[in-house]
Amino acid sequence: MTAPAAIAVAQPLSQRPLLGISLMSIGMLLVPLLDACAKLLTRDYPVLQVSWARFAFHFVWLLPLVSWQGLRWWRMPPLPWMQAWRSLALLLATVCFFGAIRSNPIPICLALLFVSPLFVSLLAPVLLGESFAPKRLVAALVGFAGVLVVLRPGVDAFDPSVLLALAAGLSYALYVMATRRVAGRVAPLLTLFYTAVVGFVVLSMAMPAVWVAPDPRGWGLMALMGLFAAAGHYLIIKACEVADASLVAPFNYVEIIGATAVSLFLFGYFPDAWAWLGIAIICCSGLAITLLEWRPRRALPEVVDL
Repeated sequence: MTAPAAIAVAQPLSQRPLLGISLMSIGMLLVPLLDACAKLLTRDYPVLQVSWARFAFHFVWLLPLVSWQGLRWWRMPPLPWMQAWRSLALLLATVCFFGAIRSNPIPICLALLFVSPLFVSLLAPVLLGESFAPKRLVAALVGFAGVLVVLRPGVDAFDPSVLLALAAGLSYALYVMATRRVAGRVAPLLTLFYTAVVGFVVLSMAMPAVWVAPDPRGWGLMALMGLFAAAGHYLIIKACEVADASLVAPFNYVEIIGATAVSLFLFGYFPDAWAWLGIAIICCSGLAITLLEWRPRRALPEVVDL
């Protein structure tokens, strides 16, 4: 899981726009595979255990890469409390999102997760002291109208558990704002590693109460989930190292294409016309906010890993 505007990156080392777009698009196509593994796992295992596996195997796959690059991951990071807030916000977003996709289609839940830029636009002036423009409010209201189109709460098929995806969007917005505070203070890959460590450690404390012994298939899906998370986010980081964040950020929405293809192939679900209309409204409003908020900074105007 990921959403517009989430990985802190350094300014591009070189301008290679086509490579940046390609890396971002591939990364966004990998992330839905993470979500598919999670949805399959939640059929047999508790959501907390699936969330634990997502962080545990993310940690396992990242450790060799961090060590190979010579990053001193064992040291106390700069702004440790902000790093902790960032990691806990992503942990909460992950648990909520996995809870939502357990009984709801991935594309619908992902569309609701994409409200995170709207929440950032509304909350950043309060929590970060950033300026607020009326245009952002208009874009946010349009985005929430798209949420209502996707949810259609009056129809018989409405499942209240899908609201967990909105909670995930709010938690992800807090994660984005914390990312803005730590951006440029520590290597992006190392920040991603700290996030995995915190999620693994915190959720490990809950495992004795919910643990269900995985079979070989379960362990395999858990390992794949962590691999897709690590690989997807690493490609996103590399994309922002070779091209401007403002150029590659709109390609975050390639994820909805991947999520739809995965849902159709594995779960036989394809969004109806109303769902597509709502998804389009949410994506357009999120993209508008991204463009309105963008200015030269050392953080990606946000993508998304849950």
